[in-house]
Amino acid sequence: MPFTLATWNINSVRLREALVCKLMAQEGPDILCLQECKSPVDKIPREDFAALGYGHMVARGQKGYNGVAILSKRPIEDVGNQDFASLGHARHVAARLENGVVIHNFYVPAGGDVPDREKNEKFGQKLDYLTEMRDWFRDSRPEKAVLVGDLNIAPREDDVWSHKQLLKVVSHTPVEVDHLGQVMEAGGWSDVTRNDIPEGQLYSWWSYRAKDWDAADKGRRLDHVWASGDIAAAAHSSHILRPARGWEKPSDHAPVFASFDL
Repeated sequence: MPFTLATWNINSVRLREALVCKLMAQEGPDILCLQECKSPVDKIPREDFAALGYGHMVARGQKGYNGVAILSKRPIEDVGNQDFASLGHARHVAARLENGVVIHNFYVPAGGDVPDREKNEKFGQKLDYLTEMRDWFRDSRPEKAVLVGDLNIAPREDDVWSHKQLLKVVSHTPVEVDHLGQVMEAGGWSDVTRNDIPEGQLYSWWSYRAKDWDAADKGRRLDHVWASGDIAAAAHSSHILRPARGWEKPSDHAPVFASFDL
């Protein structure tokens, strides 16, 4: 059962409902995972999405912030969520496809502005969240699984516009990169995007602060698609839909795509 999957931090699913519909209509991934939905589950405009063929949804929501949703053209089964670091936030949800593949959709905490847990509680929460992700995947090593989402870390030097200038900026600090690497190792995960696109600068996020984000191109690859080791070889056709960052009233993230032949 081949399928194409997209992951996108939408920065309010209700505010940007039209953009979600545009992506569905133009690109038509079989599965669309959204983060930062900023909506209770019952307020997500699922009827409009169903009209475009996405009749199945598994989601966790909160009013005004966080929130994750998996929208699918194919039947999916809700297989729960985890509250890492006991934050009480809607940051993870998992769903199983009919072929047995489990999709984990994550929205890892951003971590604030200061990369020091003693001075910045949010940074400590981010590191704790990643540590508990690591331990969970180590205890229940995933098989036939895909992990996607806004992980809020750009791990490689070519995942940011300037490695040297961002070494002390939250999202690219060595301690965060190390924590994310431990999550990947513990779960036996493979970076699908970089398997397909192994070289060159690659970004999925551009700040709203830039007057001309496209020309400045000071991006970071914060959004990821991983696969468990047993199915990583089945993944292909990864790409980032950069033009979506330029759509009207856009999210500051662009959707990341991958296909799986299973």
